[in-house]
Amino acid sequence: MPSLREVVAALERRYPLQTAEDWDAVGLVSGVPDQTVDRVLWAMDPVEAVADEAIAAGADLIVTHHPLFLTGVHSVAATTPKGRLIHRLISSGIALYAAHTNADVATPGVSDALASALGVTPTEPLTETGLGRIGTLAAPMTLAQFAQIVAAETPWTAHGVRVAGDPERIVQRVAVCGGSGDSLLGRADELDADVYVTADLKHHRTLDHREDGRCAVIDIAHWASEWPWLPQAAALLIDDLAAQDATVTCTVSSRPTDPWAFTVRSPE
Repeated sequence: MPSLREVVAALERRYPLQTAEDWDAVGLVSGVPDQTVDRVLWAMDPVEAVADEAIAAGADLIVTHHPLFLTGVHSVAATTPKGRLIHRLISSGIALYAAHTNADVATPGVSDALASALGVTPTEPLTETGLGRIGTLAAPMTLAQFAQIVAAETPWTAHGVRVAGDPERIVQRVAVCGGSGDSLLGRADELDADVYVTADLKHHRTLDHREDGRCAVIDIAHWASEWPWLPQAAALLIDDLAAQDATVTCTVSSRPTDPWAFTVRSPE
């Protein structure tokens, strides 16, 4: 079994810390570098339900996409949810690691995983920094048909799949950005995308975009747009460690951590 230090080194070869945004907080959050790692649980968010799952599975390490602490803290007392979580993980001997915006820009990374899930190939970044991807579908189809694929190939959420555009519009060139991709809406159009798939799109920006007759837009839940990265990254870690004659077991969390539980629609 590899040490935590060796697992962290493998992760950081894939997702270098220096490629994360300046505001981000990535890397090892807790854990003893010399401890051995047999089981790794991959999850989107470091929350209590994920800790429950890690403990039940006998995991030695949790790797999450979203960091536990994004801002400076002066206390990790068990008087807050984050404090209680870190105490629980430490007392259970479970390390915690986060790969966030450095995983967003990696190749392969978060947007590669989303593109692959939707059948979009080959791909290239939307920006020079490596954010987002753009590619093509194997065959053209209507926007409505593609939206059905998006719904089928991403995890279910109460948010669902929201579409802005003519359902009968033919689409084949597809831009994607896992996570909050509002800032790249214009870039997708500049690169002649027929449709852009991302999360956290803003009302006014989307309205103005569509009024200008630009590409169609599909908005999915933030959690669902990034989840495909987990099995991709888990498989890469297994392969990278195997190349060093080390073995770990990886499990992708089955707990949905999207915060929205259900929706209620007004009568038409």
